[in-house]
Amino acid sequence: MTGSAESQSVRHVEVGADRDGQRLDNFLISHLGQSVPRSLVYRLVRTGQVRVNKSRAKPMQKLKRGDQVRIPPVRLAAPTEVRLPPGLVEQVKSCIVDKTEDFVVIDKPAGLAMHGGSGLSYGLMDAVAEINPAWRPVHRLDRPTSGLLLVACHHQALVALQRAFVQRQVDKRYFALLCGRLPEERVRVDEPLKKITDRSGQRRVIVDEDGQRAISEFRLIERLGNHSFVEVSIETGRTHQIRAHARALGLPIAGDELYNEQAAPEGLDRLFLHAHYLSLPWPEPLVFSSPLPDELDVALNALRQPAHQSR
Repeated sequence: MTGSAESQSVRHVEVGADRDGQRLDNFLISHLGQSVPRSLVYRLVRTGQVRVNKSRAKPMQKLKRGDQVRIPPVRLAAPTEVRLPPGLVEQVKSCIVDKTEDFVVIDKPAGLAMHGGSGLSYGLMDAVAEINPAWRPVHRLDRPTSGLLLVACHHQALVALQRAFVQRQVDKRYFALLCGRLPEERVRVDEPLKKITDRSGQRRVIVDEDGQRAISEFRLIERLGNHSFVEVSIETGRTHQIRAHARALGLPIAGDELYNEQAAPEGLDRLFLHAHYLSLPWPEPLVFSSPLPDELDVALNALRQPAHQSR
């Protein structure tokens, strides 16, 4: 099956005022449809089939009002129906912390991926689409990470909030449990990160001088034997940033199956990383918080017991 009739011939689209500052990849998806995989979008750009003002471009290039974008025809396979587990939509509804006409804040549970793919038949955004198909994620959280996630209700909000993230006007903070002792009360990590595929075929992120700049600050909250309970602030939002920076410190996050070879503390069966704080500047200054999930709180209390402290 092919894509829509609209996508079967080359189009030249002028960037309007409402799209000024939008990334090229997101602009293309808005015109080609959410069913078009990002991998295909990137390939169209990389091979020069997409042009901006008759020149080659990059997927993350910021568009300006009046730019002319060449959009090639796209052929799509028949879409696969996404079957959501019973009760997932209601579960996601119950995780909504706040809802305005511009955005929704969701307290994402651990174990729920943002999108389907890589062996997953569904993701959080499939459930969100059942609630309102116009909603779009402003940023992302890893599948094993829990906590506050921001979703835009319309395009203007998406652009404004993504711009706030890029300009570092959004304050995101996480609770994490590190395996090892943080050497100082505050440790700032300014190390570039690069995505790789290891010998096993697993995708991961490493510190590499050829990577993208990434900045994380770890602040000690409590020492628990040979573990450190910390709050992490990030100035950039790279894939697996906190997890990769923690490993680079030699203090991987407890329960991290990808970046930590050590066994998780007794009773912990998930990644100990929770997005607990979110401060937004638009459309007005707002702050949201999410308490530590019960299973993480239980793991912390177990480490506070004398038997653990004396080890």
